Order: sequence, then C-alpha cells, then structure tokens
Amino acid sequence: MATDDSAAPASTAGHAGADRRRVHRGGQVLTGPAATAPTFDQLLLDAREAPAGQARVPSTSSTSDAWRVLRIQSEFVEGFGTLADLGPAVSVFGSARTGEGTEEYALGVELGRLLVAAGYAVITGGGPGAMEAGNRGAHEADGVSVGLGIELPFETGLNPYVGIGVDFRYFFARKVMFLRYAQGFVVLPGGFGTLDELFEALTLVQTGTVTRFPVVLVGRDFWGPLVDWIRGTLAARGMISPEDVDLLCVVDTAQEAVDRIRATCGEPRA
Repeated sequence: MATDDSAAPASTAGHAGADRRRVHRGGQVLTGPAATAPTFDQLLLDAREAPAGQARVPSTSSTSDAWRVLRIQSEFVEGFGTLADLGPAVSVFGSARTGEGTEEYALGVELGRLLVAAGYAVITGGGPGAMEAGNRGAHEADGVSVGLGIELPFETGLNPYVGIGVDFRYFFARKVMFLRYAQGFVVLPGGFGTLDELFEALTLVQTGTVTRFPVVLVGRDFWGPLVDWIRGTLAARGMISPEDVDLLCVVDTAQEAVDRIRATCGEPRA
C-alpha cells in the first residue's frame, strides 16, 4: 500500500528547545536542522524557493541533475537486486491513515493472510495504516512481507511487519518496483496517493504496457461512486472506451479479491 497520506511527524523527544526529529533519507539519518532539508524528490522537481523555516540544500555538484542520474540509477539497481528472487507477489495499496481498530485495517490484515495462503508475497508501501495491515497479515501467516518505503517530509520509517524493505528517495523508481514484481494490484480505500497508483496501473493496462494484470478494488461503498463516474462520465463522453471500465474489478471481501487475482493470473508459480 503506497503512502497516500502524510504520516504524523516523528517524535521530537530530546534536549529542551532542540529539534530532535529523526528522518531517514536513503542511507542518510538526519536530525535537528538537517532534518528540515528538502527531500530528494523536492530537489529534483520543485525549483521554487524554500518555504520560510525550511533549509534549502545549496546547488553543488552532488545535487546537480547529472549527479542525480547516478543516484536514480542506484535506486533501480538496489530495488532490482533486492527483489529479483521475490517470486509471485501482489501489490496492496491503501491509506496510511486507517489505523488499527478500523474496518480497513482489519480488512488489510485478512487480505495479507489470504494472499500468503494463496502463494503470493505481499508488497506494500511499508508505512502505517492499511500498508502496515497488509504487511502484518503476511507476517502473521509466515509469508514474504515486502515494504517499499519513500522519503517524505514527515518520515515514519518502515512498519515493524516488513520482512524485506527497501527505502526509496524517488517516487517514480518506487512505482516501477510495485509494477515490476507484482502479478496484480489490490486497492483498499485510500487518498490521493492510492488514486495515483490506481490510475497509473489502469493506464499501463489500458495501453497494453502490462498484460494479464488484475486491478481489484475492495469496498463497493467506497469505490462504487468512482466507478460510476468512470462509466457515466468518462466512458459516456468517449474519453475512454466502454470496455476500459472492465479493467477494474470491485469486490467487498478480501477472499473475493484473492479469488479474482487467482482467476486472472492462474495459480502462482515459484
């Protein structure tokens, strides 16, 4: 489950008056004023002046676009190297804000368990909420639990149920890993980040970039209005083909989601 909502700020415990927030930026561990520096995605994509109170890393040879190419390359190398032997897997997405005690969290735990029972590893964004739930279900079922973390202004780190974790600096490198090593997506209720990953997957399936790739939405009450809009507005006005609506499958239970994955992809092969 990808990180679609900003997580809560990390602890600021420490000496009185000092900012002791600890963040992880790839291999870096930053505290104090250094922890307010822009993320690598911000440095790459946001050319505006830094907001008041936020440090701006000076433009040097190590932050030039040419140097960033090497850093981006290293992200792909590490991701490919870590996940190369993963085996059949399903990427699970959902909100970082649906914590333990919510219906969505319980659904994520059940989904993780059932995916493992069906022979799949579980890949999430490695964060809290629904992501933690999916990893927790896989972990408690003694399966392979993968977390693909991302550096954010408010960093929480990988959740404790991640067995194989990779931290990314760049969203686009992380997205490639979600797609490259998964046989399908299961999407729990979520916000902007979840929608981003959902529509990127749909675009890739629609254009034939990936094939036999099921995209399953769990929760008719939550996803039904979106699907109705896709059918009643996008398809009705010719923005997409009528058959494109069928790229989405909406179910209500974790078991239905797993059944749909298996029906589309067949039995997983190690």
